[in-house]
Amino acid sequence: MNQNIPTSEIQDFISQNLRTDLISILLKPLNFKGVTNKEIAEQIEAKIKCKDKLPTWFGTPNIYYPNKLNIEQTSSESTAQYKTGLLSGRSLLDMTGGFGVDSYFFSLCMEQVHHCEMNRDLSEIAEYNFKVLGRTNIHTHAVDGIDFLKNSDLAFDWIFIDPSRRHDAKGKVFLLSDCLPNVPNNLEAILGRAKKIMIKTSPLLDISAGLKELGSVKEIHIVAVKNEVKEILWILERDYKNEVLVKTANLNGSAVEKFSFSLDDEKLASSNYSDPQEYLYEPNSAILKSGAFKTVGRKFDLYKLHDHSHLYTNSQLLAFPGRTFKILKTIPFNKKEIQKLNLHKANITVRNFPMSVAEIRKKYKIKDGGEAYLFFTTNSEGEKIVVHCHKA
Repeated sequence: MNQNIPTSEIQDFISQNLRTDLISILLKPLNFKGVTNKEIAEQIEAKIKCKDKLPTWFGTPNIYYPNKLNIEQTSSESTAQYKTGLLSGRSLLDMTGGFGVDSYFFSLCMEQVHHCEMNRDLSEIAEYNFKVLGRTNIHTHAVDGIDFLKNSDLAFDWIFIDPSRRHDAKGKVFLLSDCLPNVPNNLEAILGRAKKIMIKTSPLLDISAGLKELGSVKEIHIVAVKNEVKEILWILERDYKNEVLVKTANLNGSAVEKFSFSLDDEKLASSNYSDPQEYLYEPNSAILKSGAFKTVGRKFDLYKLHDHSHLYTNSQLLAFPGRTFKILKTIPFNKKEIQKLNLHKANITVRNFPMSVAEIRKKYKIKDGGEAYLFFTTNSEGEKIVVHCHKA
């Protein structure tokens, strides 16, 4: 951490140049004492990334920013606030503290928070920013979280872990044992120091794979922001052996779409099928990630178009956690019928269909946009169909 960056002269320059081209900042002679052009450009770049994601940091004077990669990897304020709603108690250990966004919000509902970050420079930055933000109940430790736990006699109400994938973890599918810290290998020791654990993983982690690696899972929270899944939260409780509850949340400003189900109920549930009726329902991304394909239909008394399409229909308009459409027409998938729609612009979605959106647009010369929505999918008889809708 460069102690010259928080000075008023540098901070004023950063604030005044948020819209300045970074290349020009790198090339022009700035001649600030003890600070390079590159460091200033990096501060500006990282601060810009915080404008929407971390408005508290962006709007607070004299914040020190790490490199942009740390900003990209950290929780957003909306997801960090969601986590605080799951907590109760007095003390929490953040084993993988990073830039400190989660620790900051944890400190608003916990009496004591311990922030561990093995990168000493990042730990120093987090400690400095906690002081700027007025959080006096966060204790920073520039150590590996597992080592801190082993060398301390402290016990906690909660332990929070955000494992990072190791560089040698390949492909889109990975295991928790591919991450640092290796939670499965240390789970017994961690649960020995806290009754409850919250583990944050990326949406890339398969839920069934996570369940195989972890024991004592009580709840799984799948959190989306504006219909994009951002993180999966695993709530573990010492000695818990009952059914696992899955809670989905799609955060969109002040509006939150929620849907909950148990894994046991999903296994036992069955679906009813129908051709498209009056309305079409598409679950939000958090529900789709959760795999609640049967229980969501059952809860809202909906019919599925096909077992693998994950589109639902009925004859009544319902409040639904996802997108809702009024069906105008359903046609078989063929060139003649598509041309009869006379649509040169439409929003296209494919579900359980052999062609991509790009292929369909190219073949049928349909541009993106407009008020029309076309769903290219498969019905319960295995026939390829196109559902023409507009938003309900």
